[in-house]
Amino acid sequence: MTRSDRNDATTRPRLLGAGEKLTLEEFSGLAGQVGGYPYVKIVLDRDESVLHFIDSADGMLHVRYIGCEILGMSIDELAGQLDSFNDDVYRNPDRRFCLGTLARHTRHATESGDEAGTFLSLETVDVDTMSQDMLRFFYHRVREHIDPSLRLVLKPANHAQEVDLADIPESEIPRVLSHELYSAASFVPLNPGTAHGRLRVFRSEEEYRADPEPLEWYDIVVMPRVPEDIPRVSGIIHTEHTTPLSHINVMAAGWRIPNAVGIGAVDRIDRAALAGRWVNYRVEADGEDLRLEAAEPGDPGEARPTPSADLVTVDRPDLTPTPVTALSELREGDHVRFGTKAANLGELTHLLQHGSPRWLGFYQVPRPPRADLLRYLARQLDLPEDTDEAELNAAARLLVKEYAHVPRGVVLPFSLQQRFLDSSERLREAVDRLAAALGDGTPRIEELCLDVQRLIRDTPLPDPIRTEIDRAVDRHLYGAPLQVVRSSSNAEDLAGFSAAGLYESVANVSGTDALLDAVREVWASLFSPRAVLLRRQAGIPLDHCRMAVIVQEQVGATVGGVLVTCNPLSPQDFRDVYLNISPRSVTDVVDGRGAPLQYLYNTMEGGSRTISLGTAATDLDAATKDVVRRLALISRLLQAHFSPDETYAAPVDVEWAIEGDQIGLLQLRPFRTAG
Repeated sequence: MTRSDRNDATTRPRLLGAGEKLTLEEFSGLAGQVGGYPYVKIVLDRDESVLHFIDSADGMLHVRYIGCEILGMSIDELAGQLDSFNDDVYRNPDRRFCLGTLARHTRHATESGDEAGTFLSLETVDVDTMSQDMLRFFYHRVREHIDPSLRLVLKPANHAQEVDLADIPESEIPRVLSHELYSAASFVPLNPGTAHGRLRVFRSEEEYRADPEPLEWYDIVVMPRVPEDIPRVSGIIHTEHTTPLSHINVMAAGWRIPNAVGIGAVDRIDRAALAGRWVNYRVEADGEDLRLEAAEPGDPGEARPTPSADLVTVDRPDLTPTPVTALSELREGDHVRFGTKAANLGELTHLLQHGSPRWLGFYQVPRPPRADLLRYLARQLDLPEDTDEAELNAAARLLVKEYAHVPRGVVLPFSLQQRFLDSSERLREAVDRLAAALGDGTPRIEELCLDVQRLIRDTPLPDPIRTEIDRAVDRHLYGAPLQVVRSSSNAEDLAGFSAAGLYESVANVSGTDALLDAVREVWASLFSPRAVLLRRQAGIPLDHCRMAVIVQEQVGATVGGVLVTCNPLSPQDFRDVYLNISPRSVTDVVDGRGAPLQYLYNTMEGGSRTISLGTAATDLDAATKDVVRRLALISRLLQAHFSPDETYAAPVDVEWAIEGDQIGLLQLRPFRTAG
């Protein structure tokens, strides 16, 4: 087969020479679909002075098109040279080929209601190191071959390109930033899936709180930002932008329910008179919008939120008498006495001090056609690409030890909570009544939960328990003006049950009395009506659940946030770490207050980009971005250490805070997606 035959048979590119222009109609004929946007991949061959507009419906990669369709290489030849080939097309300052993507956007109806609102964005690959002059050349060459009636803007693919473009007048190269497009997107698929349920629409959280009819498990809830304390439902539609890492969206992934941002969804629902009716709801990862269709009412009694096959199992807590213990003395296997959160923090403290034989794992595994990714790790550590594994491990350990730490703390074990519960006859009886009610299905469960919580808050701690806590805090947290008191249950971070946001943490604690009140508040959160009912729906018995308490030094922070070592909006993306950042606190990110800055950091080829500014007025400064870059790389090393198997592919969720160039690691747990 000749090269032209392959072009005709597989990619059918539109090759543009001098004077030819791509029309919107031709663009549509070549376009594929990703993230709700039609796109066409392009290749500029500088040697031949030809611009290739590739038929993009099948998602062919740029390098495969160049190698096989332009250079006539076989797939095996390309695979054998893939790393050097990528370096040539993405990093070589004298490269022959410039690679990019055109995407079609339509402005919101309030800005423009007709075809004049349509424009194309030109973007390079995010790891591309094009210089300022090359970006300028690439944009103008593509502009020459686009129908002049279509507006073309340059979309910087990373922070470095944003800096380069800042020196070029917008009158010469109009541009749009990633976060500007994200904030204008009318649809963001957070969790793909389908549901059949009753549509409940609330125009504000206040309207939701005032509605006397509670949400049922078969409801599909629509509101600006769904609060984290809703009961289990069948579907979620946010009508304002949010983040995949808020507690409610993490819970929705655990529930395996469709979840999306749908700007203007309420207007659509009103026009179709769907509010209060049963509908079929679908979210597709590459869809252009959420799908809602009227449907026949279902029978709420026919199905349950958690089918029996999906019921969650939990390790029985070890209630052997155990002293209050320093975080630094715990390891991962101590979760049966201290809870998952505390055990992970103990393990984290140990490996920051002593290193890990596993933390190169993500970069060591084969990723065909690559034998491993170690050369990429070497680049990230500013080492030669042929650095051996011993040197890489030493450099990784130095990076982690120099910049990351776990704030010191102590943990109150499950057995201490049990001693407290056993110290009061009234409290024991209240817990027994709740357990009996859960067994026989009485409707008084919420009332009984609140009764247990009230008694926990009001019952004084016996002197021996109070003394043990005081002594441990004095010994391990001396000089700490403020503490944060965190939950650590055995009934969280489980497959099928994340418990994100379900239990209490109390910050800004100072003084013995306030500390003991906070401890009781955390213990009481195990028995909140929402926690008890959600665990029952998941099949977790009350007597299998216990609560340990972490008392930690509260660290100062210039910024804080949450990251996951994956891209939750693009599951096939293995390169990027996704971060949510608040200039105030981690709490602002996870509880859904406001909207955080959102970043992607590439831990393979390097580079970063801002996805959303959220409610922030400006982006982070360059120095903070550099610290965040180190954090992203450190998190990839931690992912490998905590991986449950030798694929090192299971992502982790990390809460963190930055003060200067120091990174405080506040929490680490598995990040479980709906898949």
